[in-house]
Amino acid sequence: MKRRRAIGAELLDEGVHFRVWAPAHERVSVVIDGRALLLEREQGGYHSALIRDARAGTRYKYRLADGDYPDPASRYQPEGPHGESVVVDSTYAWRAEPPRIDDHIISEVHLGTFTREGTYAAAIEKLPLLADIGINTIEVMPVNEFAGRFGWGYDGVDLWAPTNIYGTPDDFRRFIDSAHALGLAVILDVVYNHFGPDGCYVAKFAPQFFTKKYGNEWGEAINFEEASVCEFFAENAAYWIDEFHLDGLRLDATQAINVIDAVGDITKRARSVTDRDVYLSVENEPQDVRLIKELGVDAMWNDDWHHAASVALTGFREAYYTDYYGHARELAAMARHGFLYQGQWYSWQKQNRGTPSHDVDPHRFICYLQNHDQIANSAYGLRIDRLASPRSVRALTALLLLGAHTPLLFQGQEFASSSPFLYFADHNPELAQAVAKGRREFLSQFPSISHFIPPHDERTFTDCKLDWSEREKNRDVVEFHRELIRLRATMPRTRPEVATLTQHALALRWFDPQRLLVVNWGDEPIPTSEPLLAPPVHSEGRTPSSARRGEAALSRGRADEGVRPSQWIRVWSCDGAELFTSSDADVSDRKDRDRST
Repeated sequence: MKRRRAIGAELLDEGVHFRVWAPAHERVSVVIDGRALLLEREQGGYHSALIRDARAGTRYKYRLADGDYPDPASRYQPEGPHGESVVVDSTYAWRAEPPRIDDHIISEVHLGTFTREGTYAAAIEKLPLLADIGINTIEVMPVNEFAGRFGWGYDGVDLWAPTNIYGTPDDFRRFIDSAHALGLAVILDVVYNHFGPDGCYVAKFAPQFFTKKYGNEWGEAINFEEASVCEFFAENAAYWIDEFHLDGLRLDATQAINVIDAVGDITKRARSVTDRDVYLSVENEPQDVRLIKELGVDAMWNDDWHHAASVALTGFREAYYTDYYGHARELAAMARHGFLYQGQWYSWQKQNRGTPSHDVDPHRFICYLQNHDQIANSAYGLRIDRLASPRSVRALTALLLLGAHTPLLFQGQEFASSSPFLYFADHNPELAQAVAKGRREFLSQFPSISHFIPPHDERTFTDCKLDWSEREKNRDVVEFHRELIRLRATMPRTRPEVATLTQHALALRWFDPQRLLVVNWGDEPIPTSEPLLAPPVHSEGRTPSSARRGEAALSRGRADEGVRPSQWIRVWSCDGAELFTSSDADVSDRKDRDRST
């Protein structure tokens, strides 16, 4: 019997083959239209059978000793995680070839708030607007089935089933196919570190899924020491790449995958099902670069970059921002060495944090000014340009998009969306109160936060939906991002030489090809004595006149002349030509707001 994946209900020419891992049971039946059909028990605790009269659209559950339950590897749950599973025909007439992306420019998207409708179909209509400015990769927050009418997706319980809230599995395929037609790659955020609290039935089939040996801040720890558990997740990764033509995965919070080698098994399996490039990134709070060096991961999220940039823009240094100063030297160090914390003492955690990353290529670090977590970890879920001077935000946006690292934007960032992004989760009343209590306790690490918005309030969710009319209203911001992304194509992706010019200014210099990037988000004068600011010299020993003009422009940057931060986003090329500059005339300032509001 030739199957594509090891578990689940698969449609074959002869019927539907059902296979489930249920080592805790001697007898498992599949229940279809009231009929209970006994599966054959295999070695290793698997149960399977070919049901010849089943077909695409057949609804079913598995019968165990204590009741009937959905398939832990269900491909579709049209009535949510407590309802019947549905057999899905995975064949799809793909129209577009997945694009080959050499330099990912990522936009993180939550499909429920990306549009007012909150569906795969509605999201398709907005994809041209991302491609229009040069974004080439969409990172979709988790779409696995979860309980409730709305949520972030990180409390998924059916990891093989795209949630019915956004549409059907084929609607998701159509979304991916439409993105490919526009040259956009699609990466899916997957959660392999815990299951959600409502609608998770895997332990009914296999108590071995969980262990008390390890802790987990979101629920029961998954037992990656059990080979069949590892197989479940490795096969799931392969499933998304194979049957949905996804271009990659982002593995959430891999520090909670208690056997780190399991990540290597997942990356290998994901790549084994295709000849296409598969882009695999991870979140890992301890910043363990073994994930890149030994386990097949392409890139890691760099929270250090976000935290330092956020402190630079807002001055806010509570909780996990405590160990960052927001000085230019921190951002300069990361441009050169990757992570900021590579084993040094980290006072917030009262332990050393990080691993050496100075020999890891810059593009393997994903950097961001905003993401779903960091916006939501606040009282009101305000975007960074509501908390800091837009001039300063523009300066660090230039550093984000022109640096050699891989940049990530959060949905709507490219048009200065005013929509907040808060933590929202719809649960039954008892669980909703427990989740709200946990969220309130998490936010208590920030002493300045006194206001709390309940996650289960539907308005919390609907307020986070993007208002796409703002894209036209903030056309200058859109053009600013478009121009930076256009310029990025001319910038080297190698590690630059760096210099800290002032507490709020730095220079990045590449020599092959010659590029000089100067970013200043402060008012201090720029010292022209820094060697990296020296203009390039032609082979005949002559300094181009345009470079001499550029040097003069820097030397005129005196604080007493009213120099403002965004005046000093400047890029020069090898012949001294000024490729890009941004001035105060390009942006209107808005009143600074305190981070706590």
